[in-house]
Amino acid sequence: MKNREQKAEAISEFSEGIGSAQNAFVLDFKGITVPQVTELRKQVRESGSEYVVIKNTLALIAVKDTPLQKLTGTFSGMTAIAYNTTDPVALAKVLTKFAKDVPSVQFKGALLAGQVVAASEIQNIANLPSRDELLSKLLYLMQHPIRGLAVVLNGTIRNFAVVLDQIAKQKGGGEAPAATDAVEATA
Repeated sequence: MKNREQKAEAISEFSEGIGSAQNAFVLDFKGITVPQVTELRKQVRESGSEYVVIKNTLALIAVKDTPLQKLTGTFSGMTAIAYNTTDPVALAKVLTKFAKDVPSVQFKGALLAGQVVAASEIQNIANLPSRDELLSKLLYLMQHPIRGLAVVLNGTIRNFAVVLDQIAKQKGGGEAPAATDAVEATA
């Protein structure tokens, strides 16, 4: 059992981490084994996120005056919180994949960019493309018209060069271009 100082330190650490989080998923992890928790923590860390198990009473104190205060109704039973400040979709993908493999992990709710999301909607969030995928699609869409313009302009220049070559061949009677004539004259 933690003494008062240890509890205060735990509250302080948790509120510092969760205070800056833009996205948080509250989970019920009843019935999960230690190796499974270790694997979940590893996967969550790889997504650039944090995973914390905290007592509900301490969590309620720690989330006071933070955006996560909107989820205080979910702090009952065994509670874990996975959170990050960057990409909610990546974290949702990791958690839903893990919950599919380990059915004892259940979502209680989530907070994404300050908005409360019901546990039933988390699967829909996990199905969204990741931030990197969206950025690559955006760059492709921005680059595509420019590439098309370059192809058209290059085609015009290429066609112009072909026409000039045909004119040169007609005037020269089908002979080689003038540059080779100049080389032969100097030899």
